[in-house]
Amino acid sequence: MTVDAVSTGKTGLAMQGYHPSRLELTKYFFFTGKGGVGKTSAACATAVNLADSGKQVMLISTDPASNLQDVFGVELDNKGTNIPEVPNLTVVNLDPVQAAQEYKEKVIGPYKGILPDAVIANMEEQLSGSCTVEIAAFNEFSHFLTDTTIKDRYEHIIFDTAPTGHTLRMLQLPSAWSNFISENTHGASCLGQLSGLESNKDMYKHAVTTLANPELTTVMLVSKPEKTPLLEAKRAAEELKELGVANQSLILNGVLELDTTTDETALQLCHKQQQALQQIPEYLLTLPAYYIPLRAYNVYGISHIRAMLTEKYLGEQPVTNPLAPVHSLKQLVDELYTGQKKVIFTMGKGGVGKSTLAAAIALGLVEKGAKVHLTTTDPAHHLQFLLTDSPLLQVSHIDEQAELAKYKEEVLAKAREALGNADLAYIEEDLRSPCTQEIAVFRAFAEIVEQADNQVVVIDTAPTGHTLLLLDATQSYHKEIEKSQGDIPASVKKLLPRLRNAAETEVVIVTLPEATPVHEAARLSEDLKRAGIPSAWWIVNSSFYLTATQSPLLKAKAQSEVEWINQVTALSQGHTVVIPWYDNELQQQELVELVRQ
Repeated sequence: MTVDAVSTGKTGLAMQGYHPSRLELTKYFFFTGKGGVGKTSAACATAVNLADSGKQVMLISTDPASNLQDVFGVELDNKGTNIPEVPNLTVVNLDPVQAAQEYKEKVIGPYKGILPDAVIANMEEQLSGSCTVEIAAFNEFSHFLTDTTIKDRYEHIIFDTAPTGHTLRMLQLPSAWSNFISENTHGASCLGQLSGLESNKDMYKHAVTTLANPELTTVMLVSKPEKTPLLEAKRAAEELKELGVANQSLILNGVLELDTTTDETALQLCHKQQQALQQIPEYLLTLPAYYIPLRAYNVYGISHIRAMLTEKYLGEQPVTNPLAPVHSLKQLVDELYTGQKKVIFTMGKGGVGKSTLAAAIALGLVEKGAKVHLTTTDPAHHLQFLLTDSPLLQVSHIDEQAELAKYKEEVLAKAREALGNADLAYIEEDLRSPCTQEIAVFRAFAEIVEQADNQVVVIDTAPTGHTLLLLDATQSYHKEIEKSQGDIPASVKKLLPRLRNAAETEVVIVTLPEATPVHEAARLSEDLKRAGIPSAWWIVNSSFYLTATQSPLLKAKAQSEVEWINQVTALSQGHTVVIPWYDNELQQQELVELVRQ
């Protein structure tokens, strides 16, 4: 595929190479996208590219998964650090997790020693989710978005994470600034994120106005040329447009450029990317689109940051590190079977392949004679792996949207009995949070897991540790305050102890051999430990290292994976499975073969 062939033909998406110094850019721009698509790399490369062209640039990171100190090779802080090799660049590294912790203490501190311990525990868990981290991050970067001194000093101010539509809508609700937040007990899943921030209300309003001003701000939607990240980019783009943030551009990162090659893996990757681009969501076709070619290296160090937007696709040849010993999927299934695990979750961010691997594990256990119930939230996989001719395998599909709608209506019905319209609006927005969907789907899972007494239950989505602790804290809270917070079925109450029982339960963490997915998976692992949920095994999916590629680019990329596979092996204490990259969705028989290897 040549550079000219990057356009998708059927859809008419035409892209040009991404060279920010040649474009007319606004003062502020935000990079957003799914974890692992390269938004931090793109933000860093943009900052260096503009600074090298003579512009004064500030780069601000609020992404807990990014490690800008490694990227730039210098110690960074939340005030601003000048980069010696890039004289016009100042980098600010905000820690939203630390900010969220400080913020949580500010909100809860005054109540300690006054309210019962169970109530304090509930408040602490309410403020431990991703929504609170995002609000705290917005609090941090609002200063940089509204400070006139910074605005006058820098020609471009780049943020490597954009706020979600959920956060922006929450900030705009009048009831979010009332005592309602600390008093409400009617069912919202992430209460109180804005408590104690009344003094910053005007700054937030100014920040939101700046964000929505197309003459000042552009949102750069970063995606890979793959189905799941493109769908996520479309969802984020449409949400932000509805809120008035309509000045958007699309950057496709990791597009494989081919002139001539006979390498089968490279040709398959090119074909897979082209298929994804031909099915690109219509809304994205309306945006200015740019692409960054696939690079073999991790974007660490100034030389690689500069090379990312040049022709140097290989970069410096990576050091040949040995791969630590890893296991096959067969070995994982053998251990699950001999250990008589009854409840098995595959857990990971969207797009890492957890549905496919849940199906493979289920089929592997069936081959050993186990009776298995495979539950999926993915309609495509539900249809694909439905085996009507197997008495040992039952496949069910949970409709996430239907479960979410049912749960929302239950909570709102109770809230309507006691709240006015303004407070109901807060509840409705809070119910859009990630935690709510997890709780809604988790209730449906809980009913299926009750069947684990006489069969193995394999589930392709696990609740996060935060959701489990949220449900646990809520049960304790009910003992102290007799108000409804959404009924917790008996099946859920029974499930929490069961999931903490290592003799019965295994959560298999699924990730990819890249920096951000591994960092995110490590945070998920810590979250589970906090909730007391056992998780011994990790799967690193879609590895070029295990392919037979002879492409210089893909061989170099494969070698760069070793660092992250070895890191996973250390995190899992040697319980790591590595799955090769495939050019297609594996069918039933192919999955059976994978488990046999």
